[in-house]
Amino acid sequence: MKITYYGHASLAIEVGGKNIIVDPFITGNPKASGIDINSLKADYILVTHAHGDHVLDVETIAKNTNAVIVSNAEIATYYGSKGFNSHPMNHGGSWKFDFGKVKYVNAIHSSSFPDGTYGGNPGGFVIEGEHKNIYIAGDTALTYDMKLIPLRTELDLVILPIGDNFTMDVEDAIIASDFVECDKILGYHFDTFGYIEINHEEAIRKFFDKGKDLMLLEIGESIEL
Repeated sequence: MKITYYGHASLAIEVGGKNIIVDPFITGNPKASGIDINSLKADYILVTHAHGDHVLDVETIAKNTNAVIVSNAEIATYYGSKGFNSHPMNHGGSWKFDFGKVKYVNAIHSSSFPDGTYGGNPGGFVIEGEHKNIYIAGDTALTYDMKLIPLRTELDLVILPIGDNFTMDVEDAIIASDFVECDKILGYHFDTFGYIEINHEEAIRKFFDKGKDLMLLEIGESIEL
């Protein structure tokens, strides 16, 4: 499994011979100006919730690639009504795709499209690949529901928001990693704008002091599991 960071909460995942894009907000992020969305490959687009900083480039990428948009029922219906391929899910449900199993799990946040359309309840994704399992938390506060995840899935990586203000902060993310029983963390949803700027060295140290590995990737940088 290869994971590439495109800034903010945007990711590319290569697993099982398929390409997945998560929450594409690229063209609206000056820090990601080096990423050409027209060259991105996508078989699936996973959307955690409907806010503009997570869905801005969904339609362009879907038009370019004919990708299937996977999200909650309201978001999937929104895009389906526009003629896009979509797969609806809801909390607690899972589906076996051709790249692995995906479960839609709870997140504590809000969700509405930039045009005001209701975006359903926000969520995160647990992806079980052939060899590695990851949890993408989406935009969320710390929640006890995270304790449910390791009861079903042993995680190799957890992807957590750490920017504070709109989501949990570094300290809560450390607790979240305890809840999901995973000490390998990829941080995201930070530094994009003033409200969520963080001190990188301090964040890494706080995780390290708890025996955990926090990775803060540069935009365009990848890791392999």
